[in-house]
Amino acid sequence: MSRQSSAAENSARKRGRQVVGLIGHPLRHSISPAFQQAAFDYHGLPIRYELWETPPGELRLVVDRLREETSLGANVTVPYKERVIALLDDTDARARLIGAVNTVAKRGGKLVGYNTDAEGFRRALDDEGFVLHRKRVCLVGAGGVARAVAVALLDEGVASIVLVNRHPERAEALAADLQRMIEPEKSVSLAVVHWGSPELDEIDLWVNATSVGMWHGPAANESPVPQSAIRPRSLVFDLVYNPPTTRLLKEAQQVGARTLNGLSMLVYQGAAAFELWTGKPAPLGLMFERARRALMG
Repeated sequence: MSRQSSAAENSARKRGRQVVGLIGHPLRHSISPAFQQAAFDYHGLPIRYELWETPPGELRLVVDRLREETSLGANVTVPYKERVIALLDDTDARARLIGAVNTVAKRGGKLVGYNTDAEGFRRALDDEGFVLHRKRVCLVGAGGVARAVAVALLDEGVASIVLVNRHPERAEALAADLQRMIEPEKSVSLAVVHWGSPELDEIDLWVNATSVGMWHGPAANESPVPQSAIRPRSLVFDLVYNPPTTRLLKEAQQVGARTLNGLSMLVYQGAAAFELWTGKPAPLGLMFERARRALMG
């Protein structure tokens, strides 16, 4: 944990405040404090939301600090959504099914992991008026958020999921896990493909579940999808929200495709996490307003 975060936590302890943090690396792009703090303040809760930059090798140390009395819980982001599970006391059924955790809350003194990404993904598409049932989807990525998205896709009865990942073995492992989740009476096609595959020609929904294109990420100016693969009839959903228009979305717009960035998913998953920590209804309108304002600078 950074010195700045530790100092803020010590200050919070002196004031009788509790703290919640975002665990991940890197975190310079994150706007979560802007809308989560607004929600805590809206309800008059003495809770501070912080960024806990967690370099490789420090995950266990940061998670152990969640056991302190002043800690209420945490969000977890790239690259720790899968790795954090082994450090928790328990996970709920949804997180176990997905195999990834993005929210940690205390229950009876124990650290319990939850996944609110799948709910956030579904609600974002609902707002867009996009119906997933029997759609053909290309999911780019095979990490923790991709796993949550894939489970949401199965829940909504898509016709097919095509997986693309720079490490094909990870995509194959995800496909195998998904295959075990499919009920016998449901017909869902699963495939792991490379760029240029004919299975990419009729995609209804593209989902970028990688960090490619993320501000301050290692591939900030790149796109995970060749522009030649995108068709005008598709919706391209980039789960990256900062910048609001990534290279992927710009190139999708150039070919006439509909586009959606990750801001609404971010706020919806964050609102669900807020309710897990506090038991209070999330002030969604306020959270969306503060998130948009933070992105505008």
